[in-house]
This record gives sequence, structure tokens and C-alpha cells, in this order.
Amino acid sequence: MNSSRDAVPEGHRFAFGENWASYARLVTQRQIDDAAAALRRLLGDELHGKRFLDIGCGSGLHALAALRLGAVEVVAIDVDRKSVETARKMLETHAAGKAWRVLEKSVFDLDASDIGRFDVVYSWGVLHHTGDMHRALRIGATLVAPGGLFVFALYRRTSLCWFWKVEKRWYSGAGPFGQTVARSIFVGLFRAVFPVLKRRSFRQYVKEYSDRRGMDFYHDVHDWLGGWPYESISAADVQRFMGGIGMGEVRTIARSRDRTGLFGSGCDEYVYAAITS
Repeated sequence: MNSSRDAVPEGHRFAFGENWASYARLVTQRQIDDAAAALRRLLGDELHGKRFLDIGCGSGLHALAALRLGAVEVVAIDVDRKSVETARKMLETHAAGKAWRVLEKSVFDLDASDIGRFDVVYSWGVLHHTGDMHRALRIGATLVAPGGLFVFALYRRTSLCWFWKVEKRWYSGAGPFGQTVARSIFVGLFRAVFPVLKRRSFRQYVKEYSDRRGMDFYHDVHDWLGGWPYESISAADVQRFMGGIGMGEVRTIARSRDRTGLFGSGCDEYVYAAITS
């Protein structure tokens, strides 16, 4: 889909859908359970009986997790057609009989008068890839129902963000061979310095990687290297911006990590709610 309101024309962004389709074939009950546990850590029991909007649903795993945690209705949207197909298949397989919809739609085409408002609006690691992160955040906030929550994750700003913008733009347009070489270099360097950075086994790290969000390390490397468009932001700037659009901080999980961003910036997680007078 190429909406007239999209910040980035189709064909000028990384093909996330292909990566999600590949990852979805690896999903087992463990990945589903891990995704549900990660969502519960952010929201507790807030999803029971609630409407849930997933902006940038990817594989559909977290839309599924929301249903497993008691969401009464899930609407999942993605601008990538392959992601939409993958998410539908995921929910058809694991959430038969539940109330869900998966729509091929850009965040910039969302309007509360059309789609309604939701008790939880969720967008994990997506809005920084839209080409206009601040506008996407503003739209997401308008879709939060009174008393609801806006839950999102954004790349943390680092001193090497300029480099990653150049790399991601190149990678997203490179062919399969160039991408394979880039991934091999990235993983090789990461593996070489890992014992010094983390003081633990790289093999064990990869094995336990899915516990964070039910994700796969090697699919996430492809996602990171190719994630174009790319923006990043500090937690302080998020707080200032969200306050300016009438949203108050409920919880911020800003993990300590290498602020140079040598091997990527990673995502900080945020939970915001409408400020009531």
C-alpha cells in the first residue's frame, strides 16, 4: 500500500515483511509465551477486556500475545503487505474464534473517527521507521481512549546514529549478497568483542535472546541493519514531546547500554497516558 499521506513512498523503505515472514516460520509456543510475558511486564493485567491496537504488527506475534492476555478485540495494522499476510496467518493459526482484524494501512492514515479509540495503543520498534516519528507519535496519541495507555518503543539516541543512518540506507537498497556480507561482518565483530562487553557466553546470549520479546537474534540483526528510514530519540526528549501533546509518563524502561551505539542503539520502552485535569 502507498498512502498519499505516507512520509516514505513504497519502495523507499526496508522490506520488513520478508524478514517477519521468515521469522514467523520459527515461532513456537515458547515464543508466544515469551511475547506474552514481555507484554505483561509492561502492562500487568491492563489488557483484560480491553481493545488493543497494534501499529506495525510485523509477524502478528504481539497482537496474538494481547489476545492471550485477555484483550477483547485486537486491530493490527502494517504498511507492509507481506507483514499483513504473515500476521493474518499467525492469528488464523493461533487465535481462531477471537475478535481480531489485520489491516494494510499506514499509521498516517489512522483516524479515530474511522477506526475508533483503544484502551491500549501499542507500537514496539516501529514509529522510528516511518520517516516522521513525531507525527506518528502524535497520531498514535489521538487513538488512545480516555483512561487508556500508549505503549511504544523507540531507538535510543547515540553518538553513532549518523553512521547507522548511512548504513541502513545502503543496506536497505543492497542485494542479497551485500546484505549477507554485512550481516556476517556485524555478527563476527559483535561475537569477537562480546566477552569483553557482556562478560558472558555469546552462544548462551543467542540461545536466551527470545526471552526478551520472543524474538530471534539473527532475524533482529537483519532488521537492525536494514531498518530504513531511521530516527532515534532520548528519553528526555520523549518526555518533553509527549507532555506537549497532553500525554503523561506512566513508565519508562531506559536500559543502560553503550551510548556510542557501536553495535546498535536498542529500544527504550515507554508507557504514557492522557493527562487529566
